[in-house]
Amino acid sequence: MADYKLWNALKDAKKYRWVELSHSLNNESPYWSGIPEGSVELAKTVWDWGKPELECLIQTFKFPGQFGTHIDFPGHFIKGKALSEKYDVNDLIFPLVVIDISEQAKKDPRYAVTVEDIKAYEAKYGPIPDGALVALRSDWYKKWPDMDALSGIDAEGKENAPGWSLEALEYIYKVRNAAANGHETLDTDSSAVAEEKGDLACERYVLDNDKLQVEVLANLDKVQPAGAVVIVSYPRIEGATGLPARAGSRPDRPPRPRSLQRGTRRRGHDPHRLPPHRRGSFWP
Repeated sequence: MADYKLWNALKDAKKYRWVELSHSLNNESPYWSGIPEGSVELAKTVWDWGKPELECLIQTFKFPGQFGTHIDFPGHFIKGKALSEKYDVNDLIFPLVVIDISEQAKKDPRYAVTVEDIKAYEAKYGPIPDGALVALRSDWYKKWPDMDALSGIDAEGKENAPGWSLEALEYIYKVRNAAANGHETLDTDSSAVAEEKGDLACERYVLDNDKLQVEVLANLDKVQPAGAVVIVSYPRIEGATGLPARAGSRPDRPPRPRSLQRGTRRRGHDPHRLPPHRRGSFWP
């Protein structure tokens, strides 16, 4: 019987629990206020059931490139830089690095990740690998789809959201060799950085350096900080500065057997008799 390595690898991959990292979209989903009203019209029926020529349903979809969880290409901020057609299927999969700043963001909603935060991650998990997508976990995704909450609008009308600093981006791209960055917030820049620079300077830096970014990610608290991979897919549309994306992450180990999951116990099974290295270990 033939032995097909990739088919066998797929069987193994399906033993793992993939984590959805994108928000679901509908006609009520929020988008940037600078985009004209009426720019979103999803699932409009243009051919309905009951036609004698062909019994089927056809819909059209209208949306901005920067809508919901989306990928940005360099030409989004830098005139003349690459747009969507430059990238192919080999550019869709990355090692996933998750830098957790959720506790800092609770204390300071304008927190900007520091180089020290990233070095602390590397001290624990090892260096950021080449070609990684480095994502900031802030737990901001839990505010979706409330646009004011996502923007952190306060009583004075100011935005308050965590994000990147220029120094941190320079570290992941120049000291390390990341391919992309991501975040759960609407913008790359921390509100404090954007206010100081008078521009989305972090986003401009990323795209000017021919890197990719994925914005408005979800569920980064459900993936492990190191060892997972992420696939970012989007429609193959030419000339796009950005496109809504479907992102999914696979951990580096399968789920534990149900009998070992928290809150379940086999008859006669004592979880405290597990070997020490199995107690409290991370299980996705």
